[in-house]
Amino acid sequence: MSIIENMKPELVWKQFDAIRKIPRCSKHEEKIREYLLDFADKHGFDVKTDEVKNVVIKKDAAKGMENKPIVVLQSHMDMVCEKNSDVDFDFSKDPIALKVDGDILTADGTTLGADDGIGIAASLAILEDTSLSLGAIEALFTVDEETGLTGAFALSSDMLDGRILLNLDSEDWGVLTVGCAGGGNSDITLPIKKQSAPSDKEWFKINVSGLRGGHSGVDVNEQRANAVKVLIRILWKISNDYDICVSEIFGGDKHNAIPRESHAILGVSKNDKSDIIALIEKESNAICEEYKPIDPNCSITTTDETIPETILEKSSQKTLIDLMNALPHGVDKMSYDIEGLVETSTNCAKIRIEKDVASIQLSSRSSIMSALHDFRNRIHAIVNLAGGTVIEDEPYPGWKPNLQSNILKLSKEIYTKKYGKEPVVEAIHAGLECGIIGEKFDGMDAISIGPTVKYPHSPEEQVHISTVSKFYDFVVEIIKSV
Repeated sequence: MSIIENMKPELVWKQFDAIRKIPRCSKHEEKIREYLLDFADKHGFDVKTDEVKNVVIKKDAAKGMENKPIVVLQSHMDMVCEKNSDVDFDFSKDPIALKVDGDILTADGTTLGADDGIGIAASLAILEDTSLSLGAIEALFTVDEETGLTGAFALSSDMLDGRILLNLDSEDWGVLTVGCAGGGNSDITLPIKKQSAPSDKEWFKINVSGLRGGHSGVDVNEQRANAVKVLIRILWKISNDYDICVSEIFGGDKHNAIPRESHAILGVSKNDKSDIIALIEKESNAICEEYKPIDPNCSITTTDETIPETILEKSSQKTLIDLMNALPHGVDKMSYDIEGLVETSTNCAKIRIEKDVASIQLSSRSSIMSALHDFRNRIHAIVNLAGGTVIEDEPYPGWKPNLQSNILKLSKEIYTKKYGKEPVVEAIHAGLECGIIGEKFDGMDAISIGPTVKYPHSPEEQVHISTVSKFYDFVVEIIKSV
């Protein structure tokens, strides 16, 4: 029996229990889409799909509710698939292993998928609940939200009739989200040259691990350590003090996840090895102490390695390390208008050394499009100085707050009456699909809501169980009241 089987609301947790067993990493949503289509067929609901495989399931209005406006419930199918390196887990086939600790539901060394599995589960539960007498509902499930909101960008204009949108992808109970940042990736390639590895060197690996990582929008304000930048910081220090050979630099994975782990393989002369190891230890202690308040489990270790086949030529090695040290990460600017809101940031997300290039990815966000363009231009300038190239995707738009929104006004009234206090109304630094969908469907009135989900995009991801029932009841009450 599943540990969440008997939790309330029963239909939501039943659906989440089914969803957590279904592979749904970004760009691999085939199985979850099949589940949604089977669900629609089983319950006799109309269903639409478009060219990119977004799904809309429509439930007709209950008797006597035909004149109510159609409400769109929106969530995304995909999840960020991250795991700790010491966890044996295959996201393409293994069900997410759940753990409950009091009011906290989390996974065992992997992302939980509450982002946005809880949104999917709530939508399906509302569609399935025969006790509810509601107006017509369109449940929209988009693909590939986490890697660039591509499902929302490609959403066909004939998919929706409703003009009230409840996005179920927010992560703070008691908060009505009315705006978000836009953003885009910068994919950098730096030409490199290699040579055969010398046989007279001592080889070892530097490992950075134990960092929290997290969502590059939600958690960037906490200034958590970035495993790639920590590694480069050490490499820059020792390469300026000693003659070293670098074979590999590897770190990060997803553009929207702060890197938690990284490593480098390098060779040094036998006479220098003990001094270099001592320097690495000194630098590592200083770095981990620096980040201790936010990343208490920081670990930087060295392990012996066998001789690799190739190393970077000296000029390529220096240029790459200098470039990586110069590239930005973290908060660039806070909002002038909204206290505590990050305006512009970037995530130094990933580095790989390939055959003849180093591949680096940065993901930038801003609530002001001109600031986003300026920040990406600065990245261009740094890369140009190093002799590299940058390919940018088209930035996705932010979602401009509409404080005169009718659905916002209604939701605030319902929340205040139901819970005896006013909800928080805010914009966030993460990306949501509301702005993109709103541009496609004229007159769309939207808010975003959700239960409390902490530390998404990392194996620390957790959902606060008690907030799920409140979230579900709130959504139902909004639909009843429109």
